[in-house]
Amino acid sequence: MRLLLRRLRPLSGTPGFLSAASERSFSGSPPPLPAARVRSAFVEFFRDKHGHLPVPSSPVRPRGDPSLLFVNAGMNQFKPIFLGTADPRSEMASYRRVVNSQKCVRAGGKHNDLDDVGRDGYHHTFFEMLGNWSFGDYFKEEACRMAWSLLTEHYGIPADRLYVSYFGGDAAAGLPADEDTRNIWLEIGVPTHRLLPFGLKDNFWEMGDTGPCGPCTEIHYDHVGGREVAALVNADSPEVVEIWNLVFMQYNRELDHSLRLLPQVSVDTGMGLERLVSVLQGKTSNYDTDLFTPLLHAIHQRSGVEPYRGRMGAVDVGQVDLAYRVVADHIRTLSVCIADGVCPGMSGAELVLRRILRRAVRFCVEVLRAPQGTLASLVPTVADLLIVDIINENEAHFLSSLRQGSRLIERTLSRKDYKRGAFPASVAWSLHRDLGFPLDLVDLILEERGVRVDRQELDRLIAENQKLQAGDRAQVTLDVLSLTELQRLGVPHTDDSLKYDYRLAEGRYVFPPCHATVLALYDGQGLVSEVSEGQRCSVILDRTCFYAEQGGQSHDQGYFTLDELQDVLFPVEAVVRAGGYVVHWVTAADNLKTGDQLQLHLDQVHRLSCMVKHTATHILNFALRKVLGASVQQRGSHVSADRLRFDFSVKVRPPFIVHSQELPLQRARGISGLRTVDEVSSGFAFWVTCCLTCCLTCHRHLFLQVYPDPVRVVSVEVPVTELLDERSERQTSVELCCGTHLLQTGAIEDLVIVSERQLVKGISRIVAVTGQEAARAREAGHVLSQDVDSLSARLGGSAPSGLDTAQCFSKEVGVLSDAVDNTPIPQWQRRELQSRLRALQRTSNTAVRKLETREVLMKTVNQLSSAAPLSHVMLLAHQRHSGKVLCACQVPKVSPSLVASDWAVAVCRHLDGSAGGSEVVAKGTGNSNDITEALRWAKEFASQRMQR
Repeated sequence: MRLLLRRLRPLSGTPGFLSAASERSFSGSPPPLPAARVRSAFVEFFRDKHGHLPVPSSPVRPRGDPSLLFVNAGMNQFKPIFLGTADPRSEMASYRRVVNSQKCVRAGGKHNDLDDVGRDGYHHTFFEMLGNWSFGDYFKEEACRMAWSLLTEHYGIPADRLYVSYFGGDAAAGLPADEDTRNIWLEIGVPTHRLLPFGLKDNFWEMGDTGPCGPCTEIHYDHVGGREVAALVNADSPEVVEIWNLVFMQYNRELDHSLRLLPQVSVDTGMGLERLVSVLQGKTSNYDTDLFTPLLHAIHQRSGVEPYRGRMGAVDVGQVDLAYRVVADHIRTLSVCIADGVCPGMSGAELVLRRILRRAVRFCVEVLRAPQGTLASLVPTVADLLIVDIINENEAHFLSSLRQGSRLIERTLSRKDYKRGAFPASVAWSLHRDLGFPLDLVDLILEERGVRVDRQELDRLIAENQKLQAGDRAQVTLDVLSLTELQRLGVPHTDDSLKYDYRLAEGRYVFPPCHATVLALYDGQGLVSEVSEGQRCSVILDRTCFYAEQGGQSHDQGYFTLDELQDVLFPVEAVVRAGGYVVHWVTAADNLKTGDQLQLHLDQVHRLSCMVKHTATHILNFALRKVLGASVQQRGSHVSADRLRFDFSVKVRPPFIVHSQELPLQRARGISGLRTVDEVSSGFAFWVTCCLTCCLTCHRHLFLQVYPDPVRVVSVEVPVTELLDERSERQTSVELCCGTHLLQTGAIEDLVIVSERQLVKGISRIVAVTGQEAARAREAGHVLSQDVDSLSARLGGSAPSGLDTAQCFSKEVGVLSDAVDNTPIPQWQRRELQSRLRALQRTSNTAVRKLETREVLMKTVNQLSSAAPLSHVMLLAHQRHSGKVLCACQVPKVSPSLVASDWAVAVCRHLDGSAGGSEVVAKGTGNSNDITEALRWAKEFASQRMQR
């Protein structure tokens, strides 16, 4: 009857409001639908005709999902529904039919289209995913009919241009073919020769290693038409492309990789807006649609090359059109990501965005010959000014590096000793480490010149660098004989005052250039006058702007260049102080000798991160003193570019204050609240009250530190001169500190303590994050709090009905506890959630124990009945801790006088409880302190029934 009703239905309904216009667009008469109308028509179709709720797109930064760098599919925001973790009190828990257009980024991680962008007409790092969802509402038939109706009737796509694929089954996985979907498409009217089966790779969708999954069916479009090309479906042909994927969630992938049917089936569909628009506008390339043509025109206006012509492959001489496509794609991604709070940075999604920006800068400047500022000028005027500023700043920062790197590449390729075809790995690594070139960008530039990097040697250099970062750097420090020799030769101590020479200009930190002269070289054995290319050495200069590792702050990063050889970079791998000298450890990229004139290039991003953390630590120390009192003492610290660590104890001592000014030692000691612990020769020792780390290396600093005369005083808000006034009663953060600090505290933005624990008796350790990391920690805490609320609501309802359910709850509590323990979130929130989860774990464990006891009781009854098949068996188990009595019974299959369920119900009611079961087996619970009397009553009831 169901099949008959299907076949009686008409294959096409009343034409929709887009049919006529869309049909004409394929014949080429009136202009096709603009992209904005295509998007809105999709949402209106499902909202108005099929009762779907429109849901806004989520930001491209995933919320509470550490498995993703970016939102890369429309279903990401609905994962809590699929996984059953949605808060039952939330709006999401009420979703049944939903439609939206989701912003997606596929660059980095599992789904990464970055390397394909520009090479064809349909790959993008940013795109929009149109989708409709059903959560326990309609399923395969309705989803297929809606999709076919929208495409052929409302958008007017000719049916003879479409092919459909479905899951053909997989014998090895024990999965049958999806014949239901195949029959539905046949009934809709898809010809057999255009209905194609495919395997797990193409037509079975899985969320991950475990979780909801199911077969999918895809609709493909032939851009050419008037032919039969089933062989081009799923063959990566630009002529036949997939436009819509309909996923039917009907299984759950278990931990043992087996599949179980879901109690509630769902539908998840996704159709790329860019591909759909190209179909409806009669274009074979997405870049020829109105989503990109205005942007390509704007790029041409700012470039120094011919207009975009859409050429690809070998005919695209000079890769000009490829550059157009890359820049157009990347500026869209940059604008959307920055607007959603993802800015170019040094790790995770931020690092991926940095790579995208630098690829765009390189194509923009070197291939399209566009001037600096072009990228930012492409951002629509309605975009927030912050986006323009960030892109301009990053473009300017990388542009000089790009020019220098290009000269270095050309110089390397023109050297007499260059071996054709194999580019030196040391130069490629220098481009990456010192100039910030992503390694994939290096590969791309070299590929254009027909050469490749020596990959094996590059891997060795990467591994060696990682080892150096984690290992001992004792070789940097000069030995006592070399230090004595320097003093004998009259080599002056290094002037490192330039490390404090920076200023704020229009909201940005400006670090002036620094020129220096090589005074001495140390090769690990002794002082030398010259080192050769590839040799590691320590360099002593007359002056430096690099901060040496001291005072709780790690050393600066950057590189040197020779005045007469600007294209050769000498990377600075470590900076330390020794006997009044600042020692720079470098690997010589060319010959280097005493007397050479150098230019020093500071890694400004790294330095600024250190400054943020250092100033934040001072404020944290002051805040601890305000809350816990003047007894707080610092007992150790660790500051890195991405976090700060603060170890402290609580003792009775006066508060410290912090500011910034160099003072004579005796005068500094007069600042109220700044006290010494012990005087040592020309300086004095004191407990350093703060430390913030900088740099990727782990730096530990001695909390007992000797300070010279004069000393540097750092304070916040209140000038040091005011603090020197004995009449001043103002309190603020003030400390003796040689580290580099912010000029204004606003750059800290936010500070969150993510860890606090006791190291040993009397000493505690704090770990905190700042800025974007702090914002992410708060967001993660909010998400985990919602997860705990949801789990608590589920466990707070009815008790688990079975052991499997109870064990599943217990496992969920354990998984969530691990997440709360290990995810950076505010420490106060971690403590609160840990307390709640411990209570949930106790409740869950109690439920498991009770159900396990019942299971054991029932198994024992089964065993006794198997040993004596004609016996009537009942076991009562007394739970002494609660006074409850567990009951289980079994009777022979032919026992008309005594039914198991009647027996169990009678006994448990006698014990003020309840029971249930079948004629053969039953179980229940009651309450009694006298198990002997309960057994007597049960036996008497059975005897009376059996005598009837």
